[in-house]
Amino acid sequence: MILRDLLRVLGSSDRRDGRNLTHDEAYRAFLTILDGEESEIRIGAFLIALRWKGVTVEEVTGFARAARERATIPCSDVAGLVCVCPPHEGYDLAPPLEVAACIVAAGAGARVLLITDRNVPPKRGLTGAHVLEHLGLALSWSPSETERTVERTGFGAIAAPGMLPGLLGLRRVRGDVGVRTPLSTVEKLIVPPKAAILLGSNPGPVLGLAAGTMAGLGHTTGIAVQGVGGGIVPSLTRRTRGVEVQGTHQVPLSLEPGDFGLDCLENPELPMYGPPEEGEGPGDNPSLVRTAGELTDAVLKGESGPARHATVLAAALILKAAGRTLTIAEGVDAAAKSLESGAARAVLLKLRG
Repeated sequence: MILRDLLRVLGSSDRRDGRNLTHDEAYRAFLTILDGEESEIRIGAFLIALRWKGVTVEEVTGFARAARERATIPCSDVAGLVCVCPPHEGYDLAPPLEVAACIVAAGAGARVLLITDRNVPPKRGLTGAHVLEHLGLALSWSPSETERTVERTGFGAIAAPGMLPGLLGLRRVRGDVGVRTPLSTVEKLIVPPKAAILLGSNPGPVLGLAAGTMAGLGHTTGIAVQGVGGGIVPSLTRRTRGVEVQGTHQVPLSLEPGDFGLDCLENPELPMYGPPEEGEGPGDNPSLVRTAGELTDAVLKGESGPARHATVLAAALILKAAGRTLTIAEGVDAAAKSLESGAARAVLLKLRG
């Protein structure tokens, strides 16, 4: 079945003659997209139709299964792996502290794989890829190299198109569409089938969608969290909501920074900047990239402040998702110890060496 037929299935603007896609229809649709069998115009129309309708767990699960089938995914046999999956389009107001959190969690004994990207349209925001570059590290495009790095240091980061090159072919479509589509969720789910997941989610009903899709893909351990900017880093100024996948159950999760003495009057922020040039975004601004990198470097050097607090909370979530700790409180203690003992800094030095 091709996208032209599925557009009819989705129905017209009043939805009276349409329906949701089945898992099999979604699976085959995404295979045809990844295999280059559809035009950019038809792909764009299909993605917009799904966004207007609202996607279901069955649809996203079908898309993700197709993506995994076409991808070369590292670390499938790495025991105790947790995959950290922030938004690939990045941030415009918040610094991407997930790299710091991953390194801190690795210093506490977790094995962590960060799935990220850079310069993804239309947002072209700041991502962990920019931070890695500032730290003198490289975002890997090689699954085999990434697996060796995780085995050696406890932490590795790979570009999603390094696993699934077909994502690069969709960049122009994403730029032309100009809004978030199901691609934003699917690309975060290209992870080993047996791994635990910490997945960032935007506010609203997509939190349940993210958790339901993790469970639908067979993951028995994972957390979907509505962090700042749709990422995995919790807010320091208010409660952060999440859903934890525990076996066949999905359990609500609530994180109050004040419960751990980590609340602040404000979250870590990026400096104000003028409107970007046409076709550019925050990730193209050298000053913002430098600031994001410096914040991460300062945290790993042991400097206190909101960025450290946010990193500790995010690392605690990683450790809980990985099963290294049973509670968020234990994770906060382990993350703080990783920083204070120099274990996190040691991971960074291993990555550089």
